[in-house]
Parts: sequence; structure tokens; C-alpha cells
Amino acid sequence: MVHLDAESRLDDARLGRSARAARAATLVTRLQAMQRQINAKNFAVLRVNGRGMPATRKLTCVLHNWGAASEANAHELLKVYGEDLLQHLDRSPLALLWDGQGEHQAADVPDLALFSHRLKGRKLSYSGIALPIRLGAQGNGYVVFAGSYIDAPAEQILDLHGRCAQVMADMLAADERRLLKGETLSDREIACLQMAGDGYISEEIAEKMGLSVHTVNAYLGAATTKLDSVNRIQAIAKAIRLGYIS
Repeated sequence: MVHLDAESRLDDARLGRSARAARAATLVTRLQAMQRQINAKNFAVLRVNGRGMPATRKLTCVLHNWGAASEANAHELLKVYGEDLLQHLDRSPLALLWDGQGEHQAADVPDLALFSHRLKGRKLSYSGIALPIRLGAQGNGYVVFAGSYIDAPAEQILDLHGRCAQVMADMLAADERRLLKGETLSDREIACLQMAGDGYISEEIAEKMGLSVHTVNAYLGAATTKLDSVNRIQAIAKAIRLGYIS
């Protein structure tokens, strides 16, 4: 029996790795399609780690297609512009642009002036554009497109910005599903959350489900705890994001 349990856990782990690899491949495909649209050669997804005081936070590269040069390129970017990126994320939703060191390395988006901020100096070995993404307490960061000569109209950049936000949201949802695997919601908890999300109060939910108000509140409280939320409203929002309710 022990052998079967161990084998089952191993199979589950393999399935989990396969699912994560498939999700990552899908995200890479989406981001590569975007990079080609603006003549970029590579992409990188940066996410903020750490909470509270700014000094405790840092950006980490969590997904990229830089290949063998990934460590050097990520280190170079964060060393040169990391602090600028963090500060900008706190105060502005506008895209960040920078030119590379080479003579023809530039991020040329002339009609994006009102919707972007340009970093000073030619400090990196590539030009680039960083699209800030803010999803709340977690999931904040940038999608970066890098290359020699990046060229796109403002309308296209704005469209990419929205698509990049969806990529980051999908990554966050996948992380939260993985974290909550051992704390999945019961059918009753989901049903109560769905009705609460539809605007029903506890007394109305109890009447419709044939339960006591105390039981309904217990289900909603358990769901709120499992979703690591501070109140019912946040739990409903998180349940929608995770796909438990609509």
C-alpha cells in the first residue's frame, strides 16, 4: 500500500510538472507573438517580490526567452534600471522606453510620447520597452520587450499593454490555484459565494438553500479563510479570478 501511495504521488507530481510546462509554453507562445509585432527579439516577465517598505522589494525575472544570455541580460537590466522600474511602478501606468548603446539601437515610438516615459542614457546592450502591470497586492511587475530597433505605433503598444496585463493575470491565477490546491472550496462554499456575489445577503441565501443563517455564514467564513481574504468582498473577487464562480 505504501508503494502504491508513493507511486501515486509521483504520478501526481509528474502531471503537475507537465501542466505547469504546458501553461508556460502557452504563455511563451503568446508573448513571442507580441514581440514579433513590434520588431523585438526577446521578452522578459518581471515580478515584484516582497511587501511593505520599498527597501524590501525587488524585481525578479520569472519568464523569458533570452536563452543562454538570460542571467546576464536580466542582471544587467535590473542593475541599471531596477530602481527606476520599481519607483515608476508605484506612481505611473505609462510604458517605459530606453535606447540601447549601439548606434541604431532605439525604441522608436514617436506618437507614444503622451503615453510613455523614456529612461535616460544608453546604458544597456539592447533597447527596450517595459509595460507596467498592477494587479493588486500581488502579481505586479513588467512585461519587457527587448531588441535592437523596436518600432510600433502607439495604438499597437496600448493594445499590447492590455494583452500583457492578461498574461500576468493568468500567471497569478495559476500560482493561486497551485497554492490553494490543498484548500479547494466545497460545493456548498462555492454555491454560497456565488449567491453572495450575485448580491444576496446571508438570510436570502439561507432561505434559497434551505440552510440556517449560521450555516451560510460558516460556509462563507470558511471560503474566505481558504481564499486567504480579509472579508467576503475580497473572497468573492478572488473566487471570480480563480474561476470558482462567475
